[in-house]
Amino acid sequence: MNVFESYQLGNITLKNRVVMAPMTRCRAINNIPNALMAKYYRQRAGAGLIITEGASPSPNGLGYPRIPGAFNDEQIAGWKEIADAVHQEGGKIFVQLMHCGRITGKVNLPEGAFTVGPSAVQAAGEIFSDTGMVAHDLPKEMTFEDIEIAKNEFVNASDRLVNEAGVDGIELHAANGYLLDQFLNPKSNQRTDFYGGNYMNRSRFVIEVTEKIVKKIGAEKVGIRFSPFGEFNDMEAYHNEVESMFTYLAEVLSELKIAYIHIVDQRVAFSAPDFAVDIQKIIKEAFNGTVITGGDINNLEKATAVLNKGYDLVYVGRPYISNPNFVEQIRLNKALVTPNMDLFYSSEPEGYTTY
Repeated sequence: MNVFESYQLGNITLKNRVVMAPMTRCRAINNIPNALMAKYYRQRAGAGLIITEGASPSPNGLGYPRIPGAFNDEQIAGWKEIADAVHQEGGKIFVQLMHCGRITGKVNLPEGAFTVGPSAVQAAGEIFSDTGMVAHDLPKEMTFEDIEIAKNEFVNASDRLVNEAGVDGIELHAANGYLLDQFLNPKSNQRTDFYGGNYMNRSRFVIEVTEKIVKKIGAEKVGIRFSPFGEFNDMEAYHNEVESMFTYLAEVLSELKIAYIHIVDQRVAFSAPDFAVDIQKIIKEAFNGTVITGGDINNLEKATAVLNKGYDLVYVGRPYISNPNFVEQIRLNKALVTPNMDLFYSSEPEGYTTY
């Protein structure tokens, strides 16, 4: 399979099969996407598809300092500037919607916002803030009303991003321990109503959010990201329903005809445990659509190997931070620049648009 071939994703044509993975970068001052971010994404428009860093659909979802939102006029205007910049370079862009849920410190939330989760279970560990490391906040267990509000926030953000900002689509972040993943995982979801308990109930919130967004903006503009067997952000990797749950989700999402499922492999970047089964293959076989996967992709040989296993697109993460022309560099077999991890989450251009 040729990495450099074009690919038809729904109603858009990608110029190659490389996907720039979503990566939190914390440059959105006051949670507003800005010109510096537009420059960053423009530089990387050589990717077949850019999936942006997570943007919160709600003030309650702003878990980290300086992450972008997608819930007010200024933020949507900022995303329009970014979408225009990428499109001017011939690129395609999906905005990832990431509600952090319980993964936040109170200091990171704006005035009036509050921490929510499927259950009142505090995540272990700490989170960074601009004043230092702080404990994760204890979330409020979401009522049915809170769940409806959150679903509508996802829908409204999706609608405005596509129909006002002009992005090509949205990705739901149901991975890495954030709100949608918190509903999926029994460690963070200890509810006893029909949003908790067995894997079908735990999947209900994710499915309902997806259904509402599909109805609003069209299935071809919707993707979703999962992290099976992930334990980042205090998730349980090896619960006994992993295979059944992701098979079920893939089958339901296949019926909804969404654009893609994006499977993140936490084993390299997050030092997660090994997969108990070949969950990527299981999802691929259950889902009648595009599947994106990758992890530790830093040369053409590794990218090609992912495609040769039968997956449709290959994601690349950290190498894109310091190699904005990643596709061209692997085409020419050029050495990649190693990113400076100390600059991943600063507010400055250094390590972001300069490297």
